[in-house]
Parts: sequence; structure tokens; C-alpha cells
Amino acid sequence: MNERQVAIKGCTLYMLEDTSGAKGDVVLLHGASFSSATWQKIGTLDILNGAGYRTHALDMPGFGRSPSCTVSPVNLLSAFLGQQNIKKPVLVGPSMGGGICLDFYFAHPKAVGGLVLVGTVGIGKYRDRFCEVTVPCLLVWGENDTVSPPDNARLLEKEIPDSRLVFLENAPHPCYLKQPDRWHRALLDFLNEKVG
Repeated sequence: MNERQVAIKGCTLYMLEDTSGAKGDVVLLHGASFSSATWQKIGTLDILNGAGYRTHALDMPGFGRSPSCTVSPVNLLSAFLGQQNIKKPVLVGPSMGGGICLDFYFAHPKAVGGLVLVGTVGIGKYRDRFCEVTVPCLLVWGENDTVSPPDNARLLEKEIPDSRLVFLENAPHPCYLKQPDRWHRALLDFLNEKVG
């Protein structure tokens, strides 16, 4: 796993990445209380790399080791993908990161190969547009999520054509932290079936 910083649009973006795999690219964002280090700590990066995927876990501006900047997350992510020549990645986003994934998808639908939304917040603004999502989508939610209630997950599953919903029993909002084994199984099953 490599640590590095890149300069993009006047911003400094810190990341953990391993691009040695032969399968597709997976770009991992994070929730408001977390950073790229979270994915390393729970083993997600090692598991994805072990399965052959190229991983890019980003610290969004103002989080982790990336300083704040004035560029919007969507514009920054677009510039990052272009600079790194990453084509049609699967975007993984829990909570706030899932909201950024949706913002990016609706701004650049042809630039995304798949979505993994985990307890995503901010879905209300796209309520009438989820039927437009044409990429495979994995939805992972904690049954006891009080930040983004399970009904949000059911709505997304109903509206997004190629979606799969996995509930993690007795899990709170950051469900992947409480049940990493089930999270990893759901993620790998989805990637191997839909993308890999």
C-alpha cells in the first residue's frame, strides 16, 4: 500500500493506493468522522488488493491528511480521475462519501462504472432521478441506522434499476465498522459479479 499526495486544482489530496491489480479501479471515499485510514484499519484495502482490484482511498479536503480547499468535491474527484487516468471506477461511499458519489454520478454518469452506497446521506435531492442510474449499485445499510434510516435504502433499491440491497443486522450507521466480514463479503460478491 502506497501513501502519496497529489496536487489537483490548487488542492493537496492525500491517498492510500495500490494499483498493482489487474482488475478494475475502486475509489473509496469516507464519512465525515473518518478518512482513508479507516479502510486500511478494517482491512478493506488489503482485501480488495488481494482480489486483484486497483484501490484508491482518498482523504477528501478538510479530512484526514488533506487540507481544506475551495474546490467542490465533485470537481476535485473529476480532476483526480482525469489526472490519474482512471476510467469508469467503482465509487464506494459511506454516509457523506455516498452523497459525494451520487453528486458525482449525476454530474458525470459516463465516468462511473458502479456505485457502492453505504448508509448514504443527502439522497432527497435526487429522489426523482434514481431511475436514471444505469450502472450496477450495491446498497449496504445498518438495520439500526438512525442517521440515514433503512427506508432510504429501500427507496434506493426500488428506484435504481440494477441495485442490490444488503442489510447488516443490528448494525448502526457506520455498519461496515461493526460487521467488516459481512461488509467485505457483500462488496467482493458485488464487484466480482458486476464489475470484475
